[in-house]
Amino acid sequence: DLRTVAGCQSAFDAHGNAHGGCDILVHSAGATKGGVFPDQPDADFQDGFALKFHAAVRLSRLFWPSLTAANGNVVMIVGGAARTPDPGFMVGGAVNAALANFSKALAGQGLMDNVNVNWVSPGQTETDRLQQLLADRARHENKTIDEVRAERMRGEGIRRLGKPEDTAALVAFLCGDEARHIHGTGISVDGGATKGCF
Repeated sequence: DLRTVAGCQSAFDAHGNAHGGCDILVHSAGATKGGVFPDQPDADFQDGFALKFHAAVRLSRLFWPSLTAANGNVVMIVGGAARTPDPGFMVGGAVNAALANFSKALAGQGLMDNVNVNWVSPGQTETDRLQQLLADRARHENKTIDEVRAERMRGEGIRRLGKPEDTAALVAFLCGDEARHIHGTGISVDGGATKGCF
């Protein structure tokens, strides 16, 4: 359970026993809950921060010596809600904004320690988790899942929802030698949903 200190330590130990050092850390844990304010309880916020933010901090700290020795790469998966708040996804927005800030600060440390740090912000991506979020929203708004999906796509001005492979391809590139000069940068993979320049 990456929500806990012991769980992060266990994951670190298991990796060390199986593989030794670490030259790439991709942090993608996170399952923040959608909900409607003010009905969403504190526990949802606490759980979201525990799994996505605190786990990223802890695992980065644990793997940092190995990443430093390898001139490694860290890529954080930071949801697009960090820059585009959504009233139906307040927990995710708050957690992802905090993780983006941490990633930028960690990149500053990475400059001194020869560790490349970036973050990727996927947009709406076809996953089981998105299906659950759509179902929750549909139930709350008394609509079908297809209606909610179509509204999201229209609202974001995108032609299709993303696929996990869209994000994976960028992460793989960022961890390669060709991307070594890309550092401390957040890149959106959202089909054009982000309308701002920065």
